[in-house]
Amino acid sequence: MHYDDTATILVVEDDDATRTFLADNLTADGFALLVADCARDGIRLMETKFPDLALIDVGLPDGNGLDLVRRVRDADGLASRVDPRTPLLVLSGRDSELDRIRGFERGADDYVCKPFSYPELRGRVAALLRRSGQRPRTGRMRVGELMIDPSSREVTVRGSRVELSAKEFALLRTLAAEPTRVFTKDELLRGVWGFRSMGTTRTLDSHACRLRKKLSVNGDQFVMNVWGVGYRLVDGVAA
Repeated sequence: MHYDDTATILVVEDDDATRTFLADNLTADGFALLVADCARDGIRLMETKFPDLALIDVGLPDGNGLDLVRRVRDADGLASRVDPRTPLLVLSGRDSELDRIRGFERGADDYVCKPFSYPELRGRVAALLRRSGQRPRTGRMRVGELMIDPSSREVTVRGSRVELSAKEFALLRTLAAEPTRVFTKDELLRGVWGFRSMGTTRTLDSHACRLRKKLSVNGDQFVMNVWGVGYRLVDGVAA
């Protein structure tokens, strides 16, 4: 198994649809994702997971996203576990010049107004990562006879291309980030779908089932269900 380092992006967004959209597309584009729906969870993830970049919504249920930006910038980088140099991109429904100026004054590296174009947002993310010395994932990932190309979203098994939906690819990309590790259903529902809580797992299970079938055309078994826990990716061949 071989996979390169990849940038980790934190999305702090309380709107379910927007968070799900960002988590789905950024994961499919090859990034490792962390998601939070409030400022409290956002700062906790910055203190414990050290993302390479954060997308922060201004309107959060427990405070203003710009206050979170300021808190990151005010961290000393020593006693605090938050890295004050973390690139921060602010998302906001407010598009006046004054609002944008306030965002930059608080410490934002970029300011994107809603509704936004995902290709443009993706380009801005890439630019921030380049400036910070990080680079988004472009290399292929290999797990046994399974090859995944995040940049083109192409998946092949033993040289044969496998057509996957966007969600199926996002799920596979997440599992492939750490092959053999068991991802809990809660982790996958949050990371791939952006769900706040477990809720129903039928969405995850149905996607995992279809993904398993599509990848096993040659008898290989890549997606394994760990009963009562979640899923993992393996590179073994079916006996």
